[in-house]
Amino acid sequence: MRFFLTLMLFLYTGVANAENAFAPGAKIAFLGLVFLDTSTEGAYFGARDDEAQRLTLLEDLISDRFDSEGMVLLDLSPIAEKLENTTNPANCYGCDVRLAEELNADFVVVGVVQKVSNLIISMNLVMRDVETGKAVRGRSVDVRSNSDQSWTRGMNYILKTTFFKEQR
Repeated sequence: MRFFLTLMLFLYTGVANAENAFAPGAKIAFLGLVFLDTSTEGAYFGARDDEAQRLTLLEDLISDRFDSEGMVLLDLSPIAEKLENTTNPANCYGCDVRLAEELNADFVVVGVVQKVSNLIISMNLVMRDVETGKAVRGRSVDVRSNSDQSWTRGMNYILKTTFFKEQR
């Protein structure tokens, strides 16, 4: 019983420490977003410029929000070549954490935007504690419509409800 209580206290302290570390001044390695087009439209017509621009729009939105919350977004140039050779940093068996370690980051943030169809877009954003490799924040949302407004609304929802919980 004592072992169980000690273990629970240790685990709780670890989560609490990660939560406390995610505060203004935390060093964040934002490795960007990956766009996966699994739609029939994408299979027939290939990549669309407007969707590539929307991905950049979301990356800027995320960076701006972390910056406005007082987080330190780290320069990725020391790992640029490795990152460029990584197809999907959100699904690379921990390479996101290893890359963030090279930058001496506290947390790493990665995301995926998946186009299921021209009507359904799925967005995922995950933040991991670099020291433990454990996910400390993450959310997935599906949005209906393939427009700047729907994409930004979906990502803003993720940010405000999971990463920067706004007081109501």
